[in-house]
Amino acid sequence: MPLVARTFFRDVPKLFPLTISRGTSGTTRNLFVEVSDGTHTGLGEGAPPTGLPADFAETAGDHLAPLFAKLDTLDLHALNQLGHELEIEAVALAALDGALWDLKAKQAGMPLFRLLGLPKPTAVTSVTMGIEPPEVVRERVPKILNLTGAKSLKVKLGSPGGRDHDKEIWSISREMAAPFGAKLRADANGGWTPDEAVDMMRWLRDHDCEYIEQPLVKGSEDDLPLIFAHRALPIYLDESVRVARDVIKVADRCDGVNLKLMKSGGITEGLALLATARAHGLKTMIGCMCETTVGIAMSAAISGLCDMIDLDTHLNHDPDPAAGVDWIDGIVMPQEVPGHGGYLM
Repeated sequence: MPLVARTFFRDVPKLFPLTISRGTSGTTRNLFVEVSDGTHTGLGEGAPPTGLPADFAETAGDHLAPLFAKLDTLDLHALNQLGHELEIEAVALAALDGALWDLKAKQAGMPLFRLLGLPKPTAVTSVTMGIEPPEVVRERVPKILNLTGAKSLKVKLGSPGGRDHDKEIWSISREMAAPFGAKLRADANGGWTPDEAVDMMRWLRDHDCEYIEQPLVKGSEDDLPLIFAHRALPIYLDESVRVARDVIKVADRCDGVNLKLMKSGGITEGLALLATARAHGLKTMIGCMCETTVGIAMSAAISGLCDMIDLDTHLNHDPDPAAGVDWIDGIVMPQEVPGHGGYLM
């Protein structure tokens, strides 16, 4: 029977709106793709980033139509490559790619991580504290850690209020996380200048930070060698790295890279990105955007390859319309079911 695909969307509200250096998001309209062979149905998710049209999730079927037309003539890898060649939005490509991998694993009757020959993850995931006024940070950090039982907290920095505000919200986060024994990590989301980055990394090193993520804005990669040479903390790049070939351009100016399926175009390209990073001696992280548990399950299936994990957005939906991963001692764990495990309720 020919493969049949369809797209649909869900509005997903957040429990706590998330503010980063580029703005605030409260509710997202997430794209879902289903692909069926008549017996099994694969499901994938795309969580659109800021900057895409408001109706993107509704019109994604039009973007994906050239690939839907090739479902029965191209294999999964060839479809993903064609999607990149046609410059289809990565988030839509990720949703289709995730659905196809889910379908492939269900057809095989295997969990996706086992089909791929991958280990289960062993690294705990971070939960995120956004850029907020000090009084909000003081209240929210213990609430987040209490609600989730997480063992690591990522604090968003790069505040429009400047470095003094960054230091204040970090200090409060550190104080409030201490009773929980949570490790602390920082993400500037490109909110610093090179001089600010060097200064802040030194300060953060002395205040229990494990690493810094994306200190400079995407497009400033030529400035990275300077801060890399004077770094006081490991540097992971996020927005500067989308696909595997981007890793090669920055391998000499960072310690690691952050894979997000929503910007790489899915699991297929994500695996290539992780392999390229390893080949260049880099550490790896896997993160998320605004995915429900469906998208988190897609990432969890390959997270066993990663040194750092940041898969937490499903914990901040009100409510999460999906299920399908386990939460075990702070680790987001793929389930022992056919496919990636994520499903809509």
